[in-house]
Amino acid sequence: ETKKETEVLFEHSEVDVAGLSYSRKHRKITAARYESWKFFRHFFDEQTKENFEKIKKQLGALSISITSHDKEEEKFIVRTYSDRTLGKYYLYDSSTEKCTELADVSPWIKPEEMAEMEAIKYEARDGRIIHGYLSVPLGEEKKNLPVVINPHGGPWHRDSWGFNPEVQFLCNRGYAVLQMNFRGSTGYGREFWSSSFGEWGLKMQDDISDGVKWLVDEGIADSKRVAIYGGSYGGYACLAGLAFTPDLYACGIDYVGVSNLFSFMQTIPPYWKPYLGMMYEMVGHPEKDQERLRATSPVFHVDKITAPLFVAQGAKDPRVNIDESDQIVKALKNRNVEVQYLVKDNEGHGFRNEENRFEFYETMEAFLKEHLG
Repeated sequence: ETKKETEVLFEHSEVDVAGLSYSRKHRKITAARYESWKFFRHFFDEQTKENFEKIKKQLGALSISITSHDKEEEKFIVRTYSDRTLGKYYLYDSSTEKCTELADVSPWIKPEEMAEMEAIKYEARDGRIIHGYLSVPLGEEKKNLPVVINPHGGPWHRDSWGFNPEVQFLCNRGYAVLQMNFRGSTGYGREFWSSSFGEWGLKMQDDISDGVKWLVDEGIADSKRVAIYGGSYGGYACLAGLAFTPDLYACGIDYVGVSNLFSFMQTIPPYWKPYLGMMYEMVGHPEKDQERLRATSPVFHVDKITAPLFVAQGAKDPRVNIDESDQIVKALKNRNVEVQYLVKDNEGHGFRNEENRFEFYETMEAFLKEHLG
């Protein structure tokens, strides 16, 4: 009636509210979800809270989510998960307060053989706090380790706590993995997100570099054995890392990453056209911001890249055109910098065919073994 908000039901001091649970039967909001280092709930309804507590008591320390329920809201499908397992599905009957196992999502994965994902935070050079996750190979001390820095794609996205097959693969092969939610990552409020506008290769990259420095200062990383690997924007961050901070990395892996911000803007696919105005504001305008885009496009700074590079690209990628990878590979080869190039004609933005994924990870493993040990 008044067209005005009347009260705040719930808010978190550091992160966004990620979603609400609603009871159709009782016509009320039952809980709010928010993601700090992992997902938590704030309950508005005592019955919902009691149900969750009873379920958790039976299922132990694993995180849980409700994936479905009947109309009477008496029977619930419950999914468990953690950083070391994809979990199981259960049926919870609130009338009997009993959980019955339905299915194990991945029985071949043994949680006791998986690495833990630890929540970490560090201070960037301008004082901003960056949150992230550190995974260390099972049984290893957090001391003088070879590390893979793994910035996420997006870049307006975030890394989350949970089972990550890539991270487990790398830890299994002996590498610690650092994932950081650099400025621009979503879920940390509007200001944190918008502080990334115009900062590709600048403050966003500093946040990643400062994560490497933190690892070295803490004695966790062997400064001579740090690699950077990422896909899409993470691929750009890999190239930017090798070009703008060449002393930080022993090698890099660029998976469908951007190398030239001008050609990237010119090859925006048709279904992104309505988004192009936003991209100009968030990344930069090819004419108005020409100087900055040239300064932060790795392809124009290949003379600074000395570390070995592995590039993987799908030939039919509509988002990051193959020309992005072709340009950087050609420029580096012209300078006799070691670069491996894996192109798959039947792939788009990231490999989906299983045989191509096998080849990608096998090549990655051999590449890291050669350059990180």
